[in-house]
Amino acid sequence: MINTAQATRVLETALICAQQPLLLRDMRILFRDEIGSDTLKEMLTDLSAQWTDRGIELVQVASGWRFQSRPEMREYLDRLHPEKPPRYTRATLETLAIIAYRQPVTRGDMEDIRGVTINSLIVKQLEDRGWIEVIGHREAPGRPALFATTRQFLDDLGLQGLSQLPALEPVGEQRGSAAMDTLTSLLEAAVAPELALTDADAQTQPAAPPPSPQNATPQAYPDFFSNPSAPSTP
Repeated sequence: MINTAQATRVLETALICAQQPLLLRDMRILFRDEIGSDTLKEMLTDLSAQWTDRGIELVQVASGWRFQSRPEMREYLDRLHPEKPPRYTRATLETLAIIAYRQPVTRGDMEDIRGVTINSLIVKQLEDRGWIEVIGHREAPGRPALFATTRQFLDDLGLQGLSQLPALEPVGEQRGSAAMDTLTSLLEAAVAPELALTDADAQTQPAAPPPSPQNATPQAYPDFFSNPSAPSTP
């Protein structure tokens, strides 16, 4: 049987070379199930500690474990690829935010919350990016599609689950654009620079910085998301 040091070396190599995050079951295949999940978790913890002072970190996201560059390295790595990342409009940000925090929702729910008609191209753009998907249909006239975020969405944010999304501070009597400004700023910060308001759309920014998604603690959603016309369950 392979010793721990050699197994850790194999695991580290597999994680570095993997194109996608690896699940525990994938790691067990490496060792033909000779190493159990508990031992693998201990090895992952040790590996994570070994990379603490480096520019690369081992993290767990929704789809498994992966190595990734630390956020503070982005400034330097971007110099190797100076092309600008895709930019998303305010309407796209708002739609994604609604789905993230109120899922599963129909297109009608989103329009009720935003108060305007949602262009079908916005939904398609988010689907093509792999951030949202149809997970079912509501038992209502027309059986409208129910949208939710994907594992890819969580992976791109570096999160294990929806509970790690930036918390929404209670906003009291805020309604409409003020509440949405708060929400979109949180989501924008979590995925920057991939999600960025266009210059024409970036008008109002909150004074206080949003909380880090990794350290966020779920809090009560603002009343803006308690719209009775947009139920959150199918």
